[in-house]
Amino acid sequence: MKIQILGTGCPKCRTLESNAKEALAETDLDAEIVKVSDINEIMEFGVLMTPALAIDGDVKSSGKILTKNQIIDILNNYNN
Repeated sequence: MKIQILGTGCPKCRTLESNAKEALAETDLDAEIVKVSDINEIMEFGVLMTPALAIDGDVKSSGKILTKNQIIDILNNYNN
């Protein structure tokens, strides 16, 4: 599984990335976190507002900072 954090490096993007790392650490999932900061690549996802979180290229959230627990819920639902 690939967890993608979409954002140009703003504080909100860094917070989302940190929350995603914490969420992944609390699960038994085999996944990697990838930071996508190129604006053209972000646009290819169809994301207009960052930060955004995608799993395996499927955007799950954009324009807000998800909490660690929200990300855990998304990961658990995605994996089922």
